[in-house]
Amino acid sequence: MTVPHKDMANAIRALAMDAVQRANSGHPGMPMGFADVATVLFTRIMKFDPSEPDWADRDRFILSAGHGSMLMYSLLHLLGYEDMTMQEIKDFRQLGSATAGHPEYGFAKGVEMTTGPLGQGLATSVGFALGERLLNADFGDELVDHFTYVAAGDGCLMEGVSHEAIALAGHLQLSKLIVLFDDNDITIDGPLSLSDSTDQICRFKASGWDVASVDGHDPDAVEAAILAAQKTDKPSLIACKTTIGFGSPNKQGTSATHGAALGADEVAATRKALGWSHEAFDIPQDILGAWRGAGKRSEGARTEWEARLDASDAKAEFTRRQQGQLPQGLDAAIDAYKKQLVADQPKTATRSSSEMALEVINAALTETIGGSADLTGSNNTKTKNLEVVGRGNLKGRYIYYGIREFGMAAAMNGLALHGGFIPYSGTFLVFSDYARGAIRLGALMHQRVIHVMTHDSIGLGEDGPTHQPVEHLASLRAMPGLLVFRPADAVETAECWQAALESEHRPSVMALTRQGLPTVRTEHTSENLSAHGAYELKAASGEAKVTLFATGSEVEIALAAREILEGEGTPARVVSVPSFELFFEQEEEYQREVIGNAPARVAVEAAVSLGWTSFIGESGRFVGMTGFGASAPIKDLYAHFGITAEAVVAAAKSQL
Repeated sequence: MTVPHKDMANAIRALAMDAVQRANSGHPGMPMGFADVATVLFTRIMKFDPSEPDWADRDRFILSAGHGSMLMYSLLHLLGYEDMTMQEIKDFRQLGSATAGHPEYGFAKGVEMTTGPLGQGLATSVGFALGERLLNADFGDELVDHFTYVAAGDGCLMEGVSHEAIALAGHLQLSKLIVLFDDNDITIDGPLSLSDSTDQICRFKASGWDVASVDGHDPDAVEAAILAAQKTDKPSLIACKTTIGFGSPNKQGTSATHGAALGADEVAATRKALGWSHEAFDIPQDILGAWRGAGKRSEGARTEWEARLDASDAKAEFTRRQQGQLPQGLDAAIDAYKKQLVADQPKTATRSSSEMALEVINAALTETIGGSADLTGSNNTKTKNLEVVGRGNLKGRYIYYGIREFGMAAAMNGLALHGGFIPYSGTFLVFSDYARGAIRLGALMHQRVIHVMTHDSIGLGEDGPTHQPVEHLASLRAMPGLLVFRPADAVETAECWQAALESEHRPSVMALTRQGLPTVRTEHTSENLSAHGAYELKAASGEAKVTLFATGSEVEIALAAREILEGEGTPARVVSVPSFELFFEQEEEYQREVIGNAPARVAVEAAVSLGWTSFIGESGRFVGMTGFGASAPIKDLYAHFGITAEAVVAAAKSQL
């Protein structure tokens, strides 16, 4: 017997309100209102297989409105994802469960990304959809041909990053991106009219999207709209007019269903109104069977795809890229490049050193994909022969993201999550503030995304304090799961790139200079010293009385200070610290050896001191910034702010 759509959708509503009620915490309104749309999408449209949840050519579904997480969890359980048991549903929002308050990547199969910060699911979906088209260009329709679907609410569309995302997607004509707008006119504060009157249909249309409006509780209309959207040559927005908390007789259509349990009495009343007579967490076998059958719809498509992959000459390369494995030969290429650098000893800005390293890396890897937020010439992220991805040309390895730092970082997360790519892109370090939300989400999801952040200090000069980062290194170093690299020369830059590429499960920031720096690594070693986070760059002539710690452009200042101290008879050593995070992951014995036991310790960095006590202790000295910068030539700025070899020497002597 065919199970009516209404009963299948009501299964979602029942699980959502029961789980939220049991937890006494959560957002039942969105899942209850969007249940009809989701039922159509997952039972009639989408291509996926719960028995092989990581199938590379599955359609992707992103719940941008992550507060409605019980929609996702209900779907996964009903469709037969093995790890989403009924006990997990009952343990919603409890410690150690897979059913976190907002969907978290890696907690449960079928959750494509972590969502919750509104707008980021939508912005990240641009990377998913772009990744599908770029991988299709590399491997063809037989291996890559799927859609990206997004459920987004009013909050997602009010967030500023949504503008960056829809503009970029419209410009690139990402026709396999379909956004289902949960158009319910409600936010936490109350009616949407309290804070917004935007015509979203006109807004998306103006950005080059195909648009449609449907009754979100009419399953046939929803299905027809999605099928039509699949045939356009643009990304699509389908505004699905829904009632939040659908079925709740006293609260539906109001903010009362948005972020709180309905209450026992209202849950009972909702059961009656929906005609759902079953007990809490009880899904009748006929309804569950219909859902499980829907979960098996694409088994045949998946097995046919596997046969095509097995027969493909590209199987090994496709599989390697999907698994995130680096190709053989990269280490040898970087080692040979380091030898050449030691021989040439270039004096160059580390942003230029980064470009030089990328020439080697991009020749060895097919999966790196670069870009910049309208600063290509300043960030040095485009290497020779990288084809530009653009409107009408969804192939290549370089993306002009425009002035969209947040949207760029989110799209890079999507490219990484999609699989098959190692994205990197550039802006100025000071503008990491714009991208911070996406950088944080990338760290939370353990994604290998590399953020090239140039113009990393007052050393950028005349652009002044609006562009001179001061607190940014400390702020980024405080973020769990993020690697922050600040190399001192071309050799360290190559090593930092190598370490970032080998860090498969976390993002990295490359903080790079505008000003030229001398080569400080003048002897070759195949060992990646920067991968230790810190290492002794220059030993003392005897038992060290002073240890000088420095990063990036200040390493040459530390070396000059050492020469002064040594000339005066005070043995001093220099430790280069390209990565705090990697250093504190080393064995304690190595850490003690590198920090040493010299009675005087001084750190020098053209930034604030936060974090440096881990190296210099409470009694150590710091030479750096205590406030914002200024607009002036670089030669004047370092002297003006007292970041000089003489200041470092004085700081050391003050301890001795």
